[in-house]
Amino acid sequence: MLDIRLKKRQGDFTVDIAFRTGGATVTAVFGRSGAGKTSVVNMVAGLGRPDEGHIAVDGRVLFDAAQRINLPPHRRRVGYIFQESCLFPHYTVRGNLTYGMDRVAAAERYIDFDPVVELLGIGHLLDRRPALLSGGEKQRVAIGRALLSSPRLLLMDEPLASLDGARKAELLPFIAQLPGHFRLPILYVSHSVDEVLRLADSLVLLEAGQVVAAGPVEQVMSQPAFAAAAGSHGLATVLGATVDHHDQERASSHLTFPGGVIRVPLLDALPGARVRVRIEAGNVILARGEPRGLSVQNIFAGRITEIRHMAAGLVDVVVDIGCPLQAQITAQACADLELAVGVPVFALIKSASIGRSDLAQHGSIT
Repeated sequence: MLDIRLKKRQGDFTVDIAFRTGGATVTAVFGRSGAGKTSVVNMVAGLGRPDEGHIAVDGRVLFDAAQRINLPPHRRRVGYIFQESCLFPHYTVRGNLTYGMDRVAAAERYIDFDPVVELLGIGHLLDRRPALLSGGEKQRVAIGRALLSSPRLLLMDEPLASLDGARKAELLPFIAQLPGHFRLPILYVSHSVDEVLRLADSLVLLEAGQVVAAGPVEQVMSQPAFAAAAGSHGLATVLGATVDHHDQERASSHLTFPGGVIRVPLLDALPGARVRVRIEAGNVILARGEPRGLSVQNIFAGRITEIRHMAAGLVDVVVDIGCPLQAQITAQACADLELAVGVPVFALIKSASIGRSDLAQHGSIT
């Protein structure tokens, strides 16, 4: 478990955050550039000293201002992966991998060489030098080097930021396997909605050095504050779902979630796989009566639980369909339909409005 409470003044900017996470999970730290994300992980790594606060990993205190505890970086047992791989150019891949491993007492090692090489698929690269590796291969080696130091915590500061789309897609599955395979918590800094959707279990949203929201990914990504921080991504609902079955003839997948079954474009995922579905609020249609004779495949009965009047004549409506679903409509439409809290409605979602980037497999088969 991570228990982090930090305060540090840096000129006119102050980082003042607190959050806790549990187990071997991926906790994403998300926010705009300048929100304080890297400052947070640097303080956890021991590369920056907080003015106040407390940092503990599974009960082991790394920093406590009140108790005057401040372990140096090499004693924190923290693996750090940066945006650039930072490999030693004069070492082979094997030499880079064993560099951190050789600096950990044998009795304290719990991660072995062969399983890391196999998981990351880098066995054929062991005798190469970094100059002969692709960007994705370098980052896989950097991850392996950090793992072989047998850390108690892995810090990843936007590790995919310098890679193109193909290399990101190549590396994401490897990162997704790390927590479960090695029982290792990860603190993952990102400003990518796709990465958070795919990798994270919990999410800490930062703005101007403060925690705006923290909790399960589905909960935090569905908040207006996340939409504001995500920039081009508008208000949306993120649903946790499970693949029930595929309809190859109609090129669709049927997913079960607390609201029933939702049909989405065909997924490359086995039945039982856990996935996340991102539904933009502007793509949700509301109706007072039960719709009939429509091409829309996803129709859910629910009841309005919240109405928020926004700028530019828009209204955010939250509908309970077994879980909260957000719709964004015009104020005129809200008035015409006589919508109010407690009013029963039907929510309609076109399958075609859910794109590939709105679907992400997360976790293992249940």
